[in-house]
Amino acid sequence: MTARELFDKLKPAQEKRGFFFNADESYTMPLLESLLVNKERYGYTSCPCRLASGVYELDRDIICPCVYAKPDIAEFGACFCGLYVSKNWNEGRPPRVTVPERRPAEKSLAALLGGQG
Repeated sequence: MTARELFDKLKPAQEKRGFFFNADESYTMPLLESLLVNKERYGYTSCPCRLASGVYELDRDIICPCVYAKPDIAEFGACFCGLYVSKNWNEGRPPRVTVPERRPAEKSLAALLGGQG
């Protein structure tokens, strides 16, 4: 599967949920390519912007779209990666800000330790 095919497959379902792909495809397509790499590497589409442990149960929270995407989009207009955004964000509203990391530090540490944390 290519990034374009993944885009076409996910777009209708995600838009029904209120998640829109970032309109800047030069930004979006590499992230989708990274999702495909993670799918091949781990067997699941872990967030391309976070370190995965390779242990599904430890990474469930960062399977894209991650559990943090909905509150990020509600508060900031975009998810942590900027792959998924609100319709308003794609239209230039609200002002673009850096989305802070919501994932607990112990989960990131566990990923660094290869699931041994």
